[in-house]
Amino acid sequence: MAQKIRTGDMVVVISGKYKNNRGRVLKVFPKKGRAMVEDVNLVKRHRGKRHGLDEGRIEEKLAPIYLSKLKLICPKCGQPTRVGFRFLEDGKKVRYCKKCGEVID
Repeated sequence: MAQKIRTGDMVVVISGKYKNNRGRVLKVFPKKGRAMVEDVNLVKRHRGKRHGLDEGRIEEKLAPIYLSKLKLICPKCGQPTRVGFRFLEDGKKVRYCKKCGEVID
């Protein structure tokens, strides 16, 4: 199945703690159905001295978020949209915005 959200896309979170936050997709995990989005789903990890550090500390890092919570932002119209697929005249399969009908790829 083709990916509707790919690395480098601008997305908006549509549900959960980070609702309405926008960010760029850093990495996609299609088999798990998740993606890493910048500044979204930050989690805190407590690191102790036993991890080779001089002192313990609390680190913030990104965690993957479900793809179902993300909506692609169309580069043409700037609106969050669903994604469709169509074939061009040369037979190439491309993504398109369901709101304005413009090709995304």
